[in-house]
Formats: sequence, C-alpha cells, structure tokens
Amino acid sequence: MASILDSFRLDGKVAIVTGASRGLGAAMAQALAEAGADLVLVARGDMAALQQSIAATGRRSVTVAADVGTPAAAAKIVAAAYEAFGRADILVNNAGIIRRANLLEFSETDWNDVLNVNLTGAFRLSQRFAAELVARKSPGKIINVASMLSFQGGILVPAYTASKSGIAGVTKALACEWAKEHININAIAPGYIATENTRPLREDESRNQSILARIPEGRWGNPEDIAGTCLFLSSADANYLNGTILNVDGGWLSR
Repeated sequence: MASILDSFRLDGKVAIVTGASRGLGAAMAQALAEAGADLVLVARGDMAALQQSIAATGRRSVTVAADVGTPAAAAKIVAAAYEAFGRADILVNNAGIIRRANLLEFSETDWNDVLNVNLTGAFRLSQRFAAELVARKSPGKIINVASMLSFQGGILVPAYTASKSGIAGVTKALACEWAKEHININAIAPGYIATENTRPLREDESRNQSILARIPEGRWGNPEDIAGTCLFLSSADANYLNGTILNVDGGWLSR
C-alpha cells in the first residue's frame, strides 16, 4: 500500500527555481532536489555550491544566468529546461529585489526595476511555462513567493509592496484560468526571514527589536522554514489546492 509520504516525492519531475543562488531560492531548490526533482537554477549569482549540494542528493541541475526582469528571460529559461531535461513540471517564482527610500524620494527607476523583476518577470515566466504545459496537455505547479507586504503597507518600500500585492492577485487570477488545465498556482507569503534582503532591518537595532516583539514565535525565520512549504505546494499532495496564499510568518499576521 502506498504511503502518504509517497505523494511528496518528485521523482521524474523538473523544477525551475529563480533567484536560486542564495537565501530562500537555494533552500527551496535543495528541498526539491532531496524530494527527487532535477533543477533548473536561475540567478545572476554563483551557484556552484548549490549545484554540488544538489549533486550530492543524486539529482541533476543546470544553471541559467538571467535577469528575470528582462523581456527575453522567460523564453531563455524555459528553453534551457527543455533542452537539458525535455520537460519542466514546477516553477518557483522566487527572484526578487527591494529598494528602500522615503516616499517623496522614491525614484521612478527604482519603482520600475522592482516591478519588472518581482511582478512582470514572474508573470512572463509563468505565461511561458504554462504555455508549454497546455500545449503538451501536461499538469504542473507554479509557486509564487509573496510576502507579508502582500497584505500590509510596509515602510520605505512602496514598489516592493506594490509588487508583492500584485503577486497575490496574479496568483489568484492565474489559478482561475489554469486550474482547468491541471496547473496548480499557489503562493508562499514568508514572514520576516533572515536573508540578504532583510539584513538592513536586522542591523537596525530599533527595527529589529520592534519586529521581534511582533512575532509570536519570537524569532526571525530562516530559509529552511520556507522550503517544506514549497515542497508541499510542488507535490501531488497539493493537487486540489489552487489560488491559495500560505503565510509562513511565525504568527505575524495573527497579531
């Protein structure tokens, strides 16, 4: 008799993970490899250590150096997956940037840069990825990385807030159209996770303490806290989950 644990296996699957060189992306890619998936690692940073770690699990990986905020990136990434593995079953839209400034000083360049990577790039890649699945009549999974700022306003980060609010809406919109194609689209909304993006907050003693005081768990999260949620959403166990945003925040939104 099959075990419920078998539904979490990803043997024979290929996953694309953007922003894979560090932080959340690296942790999620590692988890998917440990569950049996081969990986297409997309980033502009060094991915040699992650590739070695994936190889140690017995899985294969290829790297794609791409800026997901550029119009040509989506086609390049999906083509690389099919060239290397002949398929792509899972897409994790994790790549993201953040720019901080007072509202009156926030530049249009920073606004456009953040929206292009965090929202438009994720939409383009989802569209290209799903087009192949629909043409091949194959099921698939798209996991978007949202944020607590999909629900809240934040401070000094208007473009990031707009992009992550947009990701929440796009997740639902794509699910409404593609669920019938057996493509599951869901999102993870991480709370305050110790990554490079949040380093300025952790180094600001006042902000750090105010954030910790608000988290019922009493600590910053780490990338591994997100990895298991990504695995669940990538697995057959999430086949009837669509258009959902899962908050992994140590209880932040419950306060």
